[in-house]
Amino acid sequence: MTLNKKSNKEYINRINLVLIYIDEHLDEDLSLESVAKVALYSPFHFHRIFKAVIGETLNSYVNRRRIEKIALELMHKNEVSIAELSLQYGFSSNSSFTRAFKSFYGVSPTDFRKQLPSKFSKISKVESKIGQEESIFEKYICNINNHLNWIKMNAKIEVKEVPELHFASITHIGIEGIGNVFEKLIKWGRSKGIMETPDTKMARIFHDSFKVTSPDKVRMSVCILMNEPFVSEGEISPVMIKKGRNIIGHFEITPEDFEKAWSSLFVWMNEQGYKKSEVTPFEIYHSDFRNHPENKCLVDFYIPIH
Repeated sequence: MTLNKKSNKEYINRINLVLIYIDEHLDEDLSLESVAKVALYSPFHFHRIFKAVIGETLNSYVNRRRIEKIALELMHKNEVSIAELSLQYGFSSNSSFTRAFKSFYGVSPTDFRKQLPSKFSKISKVESKIGQEESIFEKYICNINNHLNWIKMNAKIEVKEVPELHFASITHIGIEGIGNVFEKLIKWGRSKGIMETPDTKMARIFHDSFKVTSPDKVRMSVCILMNEPFVSEGEISPVMIKKGRNIIGHFEITPEDFEKAWSSLFVWMNEQGYKKSEVTPFEIYHSDFRNHPENKCLVDFYIPIH
């Protein structure tokens, strides 16, 4: 299905609402009929639109999100049984869930949990779902001491209450083309006079975790931080981050260092005994690296915690 320009923005706006709804109701009925009602489309029409915008059928997307959600639960909640999780997220039996999980990650849920490092002191190898042999935490925790020493030299970290934040955003899936999305949002902001305000800040919110989601499937919101709640305007959609405690890492780094900065901040979080909340991590930028003599960006990384 090809989306024409006239209807494209409305489609994207409605699909954004659906993606939020799915994330908040992964343990409930997410049949084509029920989700189509959220989008205010017929099931037949919605099925075609969803596939055209997201690149996956609704059923494939929901199953993937549920499996990724369970993988995160397995990582962070040792007290929850695999059978409980499979039933909670709509699998008819533990065996059907095990088959689906293994086809996705290459190992059974039991082996996945067994191979998780205890306090990240040991890293076990599994076949990743993107076809490369790598440790589950390889991108985030390669060497704890190295990460902690790096972050000590490159960041100021604080833990504090952050007020409710409101953003105008464009949804983007995958890491390819992210720069174009920033430019598109900046162009929109300039047309509204928003970018002329000195304290205007860009941001990026991560709705998926790179630990369990392939880079080409990670959903992000490229954002402008607003002073008040934002109302949808075409494909520019509102996103809100709830008030709560956050670990905040203040960095002055190049774009190439972002991955290591996130890795190190999560290692610091675990070493300090904090637990990440259900709220998604995000970045707020205080400068454009292209205007820095060393191509460095002043950026704050936020990890919402309990």
